[in-house]
Amino acid sequence: MFTGIVEEIGTIQSIKKGARSCILTVGCKTVLAGTKIGDSIMTDGVCLTATAVGSRYFTADVMSETLNRSALAKLKVGDGVNLERAMPANGRFNGHMVAGHIDGIGIIVDRRRDDNAVWFTVRTSKDILNYIVEKGSIAMSGISLTVANVDDTAFEVSIIPHTLEVTALGEKDVGDALNLECDMVGKYIEKWCERMFRDEKQKDSGLSLEFLKKYGF
Repeated sequence: MFTGIVEEIGTIQSIKKGARSCILTVGCKTVLAGTKIGDSIMTDGVCLTATAVGSRYFTADVMSETLNRSALAKLKVGDGVNLERAMPANGRFNGHMVAGHIDGIGIIVDRRRDDNAVWFTVRTSKDILNYIVEKGSIAMSGISLTVANVDDTAFEVSIIPHTLEVTALGEKDVGDALNLECDMVGKYIEKWCERMFRDEKQKDSGLSLEFLKKYGF
């Protein structure tokens, strides 16, 4: 479990490509403290397992499923990536619950300055937008952010200068891809509701989403 509070910007040192997978070597320092082989490090929003740990780097295997669902496939040597170690049981919860399991990719379609803030407009699929709500949380390349606006095609976030300085988001511009993970609480609620309504329908109780909408719920 992670919180979306980036500890360090790592640098991609090497990418060893397989047929449908790859091995990443990430240069870093802060996240190596206390880290051993087998530990989880969220890398640009993706939970990866450290398979080798050096004094200034860690190595991780990335399988085809992860490459297909995330923007890690677009990484190049020299790129900066957001890094965070798994949260300890006695750690502070400064962001929101982040699993490091990417829902999909978003594309930056606009970046504009507004006084001391920078606004990003990110376009993504309807499947992902269904779980994004105004003033809710989203993990964007591993960063816990608050959604400012959302419509049928995109959502917006407003970024303070500190976040741009201490994360790799400061390097991103229009056309760049971002890893997105929606708030998992919404997914569990939807799953629970689907199961409840399915069970009620089997009982022929008349309770359904349409019924609730009709009567103002």
